[in-house]
Order: sequence, then C-alpha cells, then structure tokens
Amino acid sequence: MARNSRPTFGMDLSKRFPHLDRAPIVEAVIHWRARSATMPQREMLRERLTGRLPDYPTLQSQQEVEFEGQVRPDGAAHAQRTHWLGFRLESADGLYIAQFTRNGFVFSRLAPYEDWGRFAKEAKRLWQIHAELTEPSEIERLGVRFINRITPVDLDELGEILTLPPRCPSPLQLPLDEFLHRSRFDVPGRPYRLNIIQTAQLPTPPGTDALGLILDIDVFTTATVPLDEETLDHHLAEMRWLKNEAFYSLLTPQAVKRFGEAQG
Repeated sequence: MARNSRPTFGMDLSKRFPHLDRAPIVEAVIHWRARSATMPQREMLRERLTGRLPDYPTLQSQQEVEFEGQVRPDGAAHAQRTHWLGFRLESADGLYIAQFTRNGFVFSRLAPYEDWGRFAKEAKRLWQIHAELTEPSEIERLGVRFINRITPVDLDELGEILTLPPRCPSPLQLPLDEFLHRSRFDVPGRPYRLNIIQTAQLPTPPGTDALGLILDIDVFTTATVPLDEETLDHHLAEMRWLKNEAFYSLLTPQAVKRFGEAQG
C-alpha cells in the first residue's frame, strides 16, 4: 500500500490508563513554538511577568551565545555575540518552570509529577499570559514530552522491564554494557510524530547512584496549530493519548506494577 494511502490511525480518547502513584517521571514538558509579533522590551516584560505571576518568584534572564569564526591574514579571529531570549521563571517550590522567550513558551513539571489535569491546566494558564504579551499569529509546533527514569536496573534483566529489550546477536550472547535506541514514527492521517529514546544512564558521578533506564517520549505536531483554545485542547488530548499508549506499550506488566497503580 502506498504511504499516502495509509488509513487514519485510530485513537480511543475515552481509554483509561493506570494512574501510577510512584510514576518514574522526572520531567514533563509542554512546548509551544510560536514566534512573537510584539515581544516587549526586557524590563517591560520583567515587570509584567512579575506582576502577573507572583507565585513564580524566581526570575532569570535567558541569553543565547553565538560564536563566529573568521580567517584573517594574520590568523584566525573569533567573535562572540550574546542575544537576549527572554525569562525563565520558577514556582515557589521549584517544581514548575516556565520559559517565556521570543521563539515560544516552554512549561515543565519536575518530580514528583502529580497528574495531567493539574499540569496541563497550569501550563495553559501561563501560555495564555505568554500569548497575550507576545501576540503570536499561530503555533508553529506543539510538543508534549515526558522523560522517565527507572532505577535501579540491571542491564542483564531489561527483559523484565521493556517489552522489546536490546539483545546481543546470537550466538555471541555477550553481556550488555550500554545501549541507546531511538525511534521516530509518523502517525498516519494525523499531524503528529512520535519520538522515543531508550537508553541506560550511568551514575553521575560514578558510584553515587544506581544505574538508570531513561525512557524519553516526545510527541509533536507536524503542522501549524491555530490559537483557539478548543483546537489546542483537542491536540493536547490526542498527544497525551499517544504518550500514554507508547509508555504502557513499552513496559512489561510487572514493570508497571513496580510503580504502584492507584485507583482513578
């Protein structure tokens, strides 16, 4: 069957996934890439963010450093330019992080993760403030990313955690030392791609922590998204479903039980 004639991928948004009271999420992110039409000047934006978000008392300026190299008759010369991008804000408890930049808005929740309802509600509240201040014409790219860290793990027993664990080609049967597996999938008939990274994370510094398994699931749009709230909610619901379906499909039932399924 030709690629363009593939049927639309089915989604059951009414499907309920287990709620894990010890979910291994270390960071949950919603990212709006939306270029500003009227980015306020630095001090004006600082004043407006401080006034509207007193519950985010930590505010830091964000800079972009650009390096440029030139070859001259007397030798190579290097130039460095610094550009102001926007502000990074943290909630009073340090668990919510919001980045207001000229290129878009990024909202993160650090561990311990609570639930999608509270996370998405707060993300959309701050996104609305960003949209009001910067007046983007559209959302160029919308992304939902969840980074999970499972620890401790034994590389020789990844089959107890992953449904598709890495294996040494037979007949070598060598012990696994490290691995990195990245996959990207198109969602037929829908404007999404799914990017999955599975890798072992060594203790940093060595000997201070157990070996961890990183499961990084990133869902993002492949077409622009209108600014209206109904369309945004629809996309977020579908992207959350894709993220959940990927997470529970990649883990074995015994691994899911490890995180303590709660009711609801």
